[in-house]
Amino acid sequence: MRPTPGEFIHMIPRSRKDAQTKHHSSFIMAETKVQTAIEDFDWEAYENGETAGSKNRQELTNTYDESLKTAKENEVVTGTVKSISKREVRVDIGMKSDAIIPVSEFRYNPDLKVGDEVEVYIETLEDKNGQLRLSHKKACQTRSWDRVNEALEKDEIIKGYVKSRTKGGMIVDVFGIEAFLPGSQIDVRPIRDYDVFVDKTMEFKVVKINQEYKNVVVSHKALIEAELEQQKKEIISKLEKGQVLEGKVKNITPYGVFVDLGGVDGLVHITDLSWGRVSDPREVVELDQDIKVVIIDFDDEKKRIALGLKQLMPHPWDNLDANLKVGDHVHGKVVVMADYGAFVEVQPGVEGLVHVSEMSWSQHLRSAQDFLKVGDEIEAVVLTLDRDERKMSLGLKQLKNDPWENIEEKYAIGSRHTAKVRNFTNFGVFVEIEEGVDGLIHISDLSWTKKIKHPSEFTQVGNDIEVQVLEIDKDNRRLSLGHKQLEENPWDVFETVYTVGSIHEGTITEVMDKGAVISLPHGVEGFATPKHLVKEDGTQAKLNEKLDFKVIEFNKDSKRIILSHSRIAEDANKPERREKPAARKAPKAAETAAAPAIEKTTLGDLGALQALKEQMQQQEKKG
Repeated sequence: MRPTPGEFIHMIPRSRKDAQTKHHSSFIMAETKVQTAIEDFDWEAYENGETAGSKNRQELTNTYDESLKTAKENEVVTGTVKSISKREVRVDIGMKSDAIIPVSEFRYNPDLKVGDEVEVYIETLEDKNGQLRLSHKKACQTRSWDRVNEALEKDEIIKGYVKSRTKGGMIVDVFGIEAFLPGSQIDVRPIRDYDVFVDKTMEFKVVKINQEYKNVVVSHKALIEAELEQQKKEIISKLEKGQVLEGKVKNITPYGVFVDLGGVDGLVHITDLSWGRVSDPREVVELDQDIKVVIIDFDDEKKRIALGLKQLMPHPWDNLDANLKVGDHVHGKVVVMADYGAFVEVQPGVEGLVHVSEMSWSQHLRSAQDFLKVGDEIEAVVLTLDRDERKMSLGLKQLKNDPWENIEEKYAIGSRHTAKVRNFTNFGVFVEIEEGVDGLIHISDLSWTKKIKHPSEFTQVGNDIEVQVLEIDKDNRRLSLGHKQLEENPWDVFETVYTVGSIHEGTITEVMDKGAVISLPHGVEGFATPKHLVKEDGTQAKLNEKLDFKVIEFNKDSKRIILSHSRIAEDANKPERREKPAARKAPKAAETAAAPAIEKTTLGDLGALQALKEQMQQQEKKG
């Protein structure tokens, strides 16, 4: 049984009635009031789910859904300005309501007016208050970041506004993004005043982007270099060695000066700034100075140009006094020191070398720093002069007389002098009597009596020592000297004291496999073999033992005395020796009474030896 139209209306659920459109509601209200059947009501369509006005409702639903599809959160869309107040701008993007944006976000668009289309960023379609939230600033930032990345990819030239100076460079506004302009990327020339670029709009290239930290680096220098690169090729293609050009000093370094030749740079090395010595390029040129330079060399591939400044001036050697010759005296200033010598500037650009061997007559060569230092004003003698090679050697010692010119007069053979010990060798001592006069004391000429194994046992380096001139070698500039010759040869006296057969008391000072060294009175030493060291009881004499010894051999030329202790006992046991024991001991008693025993090895007391000799001669006469 089909319901009547009135009953049908009452059967419609409340929720469905609320969701219907306005004209549907009017229709229901009208039907409710009429409460009559509809004659042309299509019951078949109703049974199939089709009702009056369903197509119109679907069209409205689709239209509404389409409007929602065109607007999504976190994307940039275009909106229309509906109104502008002092604080807010109302923008319509086709949604069910307009959005309010602070006017401060449009500060870079002072000409904004109602009806203008602007880009906005959808932050949210409906906040907790049911409002649409848009941002013009974020839209600009999003578009700017895309624009900056595009500029980097396409290597585009963009414009930016220099906002302020910062450490190491400048802050530049590019598409609303703050980018960094390094100081080295402002210009091809070093910038000394960054402030002149503030508040200027310039062209740039994006050279680096950090996507993670949203950092952008731009360069103005890249634009200039691109232009200069072509200019460099054209300029270098026209360069020739020896060509003179005008340029401006662009930069000064410790090793030279960079000169701008009008789009291409060249280097004047410090050695090519002046013919004289230059320690600092600022002594010759200054920044931004206009100078003329000559092309020394250039490299097409590396685009390096070597320039010269001194080559435009006459060489100082060409202005050297034509009358200057070897042997003349010159005055100059020490400009460079080396271990082997000193360079002296006799006039700007003209230098001479004083070798260390020409600083002193002494043959003990030392470092040049021991004689001179940089800045010294000196006088020197010209030793060699080569104008073609532009070389000069000088000497200082030539200002003094050569001590070897009159060596025979000043240091005659047999003359005595005081010398200073310079160094040792195994065979002697080198000494210096005065500067430039050296001599050698052979080890055998140090002492008459002491057996010296090394000169350091006798003296020390730096000590003074008395010497006597023995020989003169003028060609090799060397003297042969002696020290023991200052005293009389004690072996002339020892010859009469230590006669073969005489007995003397001695002390064993050294024991070896071959025998022992015995110290005798008056600073002389003797030697005894092991068999001559056997005592009467059959035991062997020991070190530091004091015994009587008989001289069994005396050699004056070789300064050798051979002794025996055992020979004394052997001779005492012979019959002929027993009868005259007093006579055998007489020389020993006389020797002991005449001269005290000398333990140390010295030259000896020659006076005591002479007295001893005379006493023994008198005893022989009485006998």
